[in-house]
Amino acid sequence: MSSPSGVPDADGLLAEQLLRLTRRLHRIHKQHLEPVGITPAQSRLLRTVAHCAEPPRMADLAQRLEVVPRAVTSLVDALEEHGSVCRVPDPSNRRVVRIELTASGRATLRELRDARRRAAEEILAPLAAGQREALGELLSTLMDGAGHP
Repeated sequence: MSSPSGVPDADGLLAEQLLRLTRRLHRIHKQHLEPVGITPAQSRLLRTVAHCAEPPRMADLAQRLEVVPRAVTSLVDALEEHGSVCRVPDPSNRRVVRIELTASGRATLRELRDARRRAAEEILAPLAAGQREALGELLSTLMDGAGHP
């Protein structure tokens, strides 16, 4: 990749490599989740529910996942059909619905952890231990700086 002056554009090349890696990560992650019967988006919602101190409201999930409420409804519908979550009434406001993990959902989370570990092993296989550590540090630096312009 070159700039208009013909000089190689290192940042542009790096950006392209990151985009290609992101697509590869998504594809491998999806392949490992398929046997569990969960999509990456459903996996993310399930993990989010599991990390909440109390069953979250749909609006809370939409906010945490940074998606529109309708997307959460579709994900919850699919996970409810899968048997991983259930809708429960809020004890203090019966108009509010909360999302709760089921026993099957907790088992699915264990399967997901194993699938994600296998996906990570496949992705990171070409790297030596020191390279993995360096990559982790670089990714942390990028993530820490994500909120800054």
